[in-house]
Amino acid sequence: MSFRRAVRLMCGVASGSAVLVYAASEAESRGYFGETQGKRQWFKTGLAVIHAAQPSTWVSGNSSVQPSGNGWDTNWDKRDPASLVNGKKKESSGDADLVAEVENKPKATRHILLIRHSQYNLSGSEDKERFLTMLGREQAELTGQRLSVLGMKYDILVHSSMTRATETANIISKHLPGVDLLSCDLLREGAPIKPVPSVGHWKPDAVYHEDGARIEAAFRRYIHRADVKQKEDSYEIIVCHANVIRYFVCRALQFPPEGWLRMGLSNGSITWLTIRPSGRVALKVLGDSGFMPPDKLTWT
Repeated sequence: MSFRRAVRLMCGVASGSAVLVYAASEAESRGYFGETQGKRQWFKTGLAVIHAAQPSTWVSGNSSVQPSGNGWDTNWDKRDPASLVNGKKKESSGDADLVAEVENKPKATRHILLIRHSQYNLSGSEDKERFLTMLGREQAELTGQRLSVLGMKYDILVHSSMTRATETANIISKHLPGVDLLSCDLLREGAPIKPVPSVGHWKPDAVYHEDGARIEAAFRRYIHRADVKQKEDSYEIIVCHANVIRYFVCRALQFPPEGWLRMGLSNGSITWLTIRPSGRVALKVLGDSGFMPPDKLTWT
């Protein structure tokens, strides 16, 4: 067996190392290993490198990344059917009524599409002056078109009562005829919780205390599994703000909520949460803006 073939065989056993094969080939072609002793020494060195590159024997449970230990809370939204009857006094009819209530579980899936407002006038000193820019209006049109072509039967469009979110929702609604609009103060922008790691622009604790309670209330109102009475899957649109959406995503996925600032969302982007009847949550899309031309993308 030639020197080059032997090296390639070694590297093949080592799951392939193009660098090692290339080095061996170059060394041989340049006559660096003209002497037998030199070749033997190189083989020893090469085998040592290959051995060091091999993973240690895999043993289940010995991975370097350990589970957090925080299991999934199936009753995170306090709507688990079993919890709704827990503690109820048994009626004279016996356990049959309680069993029937527990077995009457939700059957519909909720699809919640969270839309970040479009670009707005950053120089406005108060909310009414923070209206959409011309580009922002174009972005809203593109988002509305995207939601329309998805072909889903939307049940409602809820939006923050702030100017930029209201204008974004009104433009989107033109592409979704027949979908009711609803304004909600709970969805207004704010600081949901102190971010970790911390950021330079400091906010007093009172801001997080007040905004956080309101945004958490919005989460509890809008992000939960379907009611037992809901028979068909629903598709709901919520137009609001980056901080609110990022906090919702962390809370729904049961990630540490203080990590909300580690995500970025472009203006007019779509984030899609799915909540199954069992309470399981999936993030289908985070901040999708691929339907916009590159020159229309902003993150303000």
